[in-house]
Amino acid sequence: MLKKFFFYILFIVAVGLVWFALTQWLGIISANRFPTPADTWASLKTIAMRGYGNGKLHQHILQSVGLVTTAFLVSAAAGVLLGIFMGANRKIEAIVNPIFLTLRPIPPLAWIPLAIVWLGLGNSAKVMVIFVAAFVPSVINTFTGIRSLDIAQREAALMLGVSRFSYYTEVLIPTAMPLIFSGLRLSLQASWTTLVAAELVGAVLGLGSILNQAAQDINPAMILVGMISVAVCGWLMTQLLGYLEKLAMPWRHS
Repeated sequence: MLKKFFFYILFIVAVGLVWFALTQWLGIISANRFPTPADTWASLKTIAMRGYGNGKLHQHILQSVGLVTTAFLVSAAAGVLLGIFMGANRKIEAIVNPIFLTLRPIPPLAWIPLAIVWLGLGNSAKVMVIFVAAFVPSVINTFTGIRSLDIAQREAALMLGVSRFSYYTEVLIPTAMPLIFSGLRLSLQASWTTLVAAELVGAVLGLGSILNQAAQDINPAMILVGMISVAVCGWLMTQLLGYLEKLAMPWRHS
């Protein structure tokens, strides 16, 4: 654990030194094209202390994290349940799969106009767009995990006379758990990548609104602050999901 943490710190320091050398020390990259560390730090202090784009940094972060968390939890619950039922029941798969395959190729961002028409410019429309992006990976990975159960394991469970509930909770779901969490990680990543695009439309708060306002102001340093904030928030939530994965599957990490 300490070795991994040390590697992260070393990597960040190395990137910072290269960044400083290229933009401030050697001047190879113009500050008009890519901000210097000093400009970025100044922009970070500005948005944290005085605010930028209708809010301070913590307000933008709370707004975006709230949207991502809401959409991710709903999509995870719905996606995992649908994946389990599709994988365990051929009839449900036959009914749902054609609809799922028809809607799946539609890019999540293509739902933005329809979400605005249905739900307006508020948070509900943004949650809907993020939900669509996060829903697909959780369904596919859960379905694949359920179908990965060996026929011999299935028959052995049935021969032992386990109840239907126990069959799901003690056989199917534990078998599919690794792929379920793989799908959840992909869903979380999709949530963050879609969030920025969703917040570009009609948002007054949020990390996406920072990027939109900074682009209009031609402020590359503030754009970088917004990008770094998205990256850090996404990384922290991914680490939290990894911790929950260890709690759910202690046998894989013992």
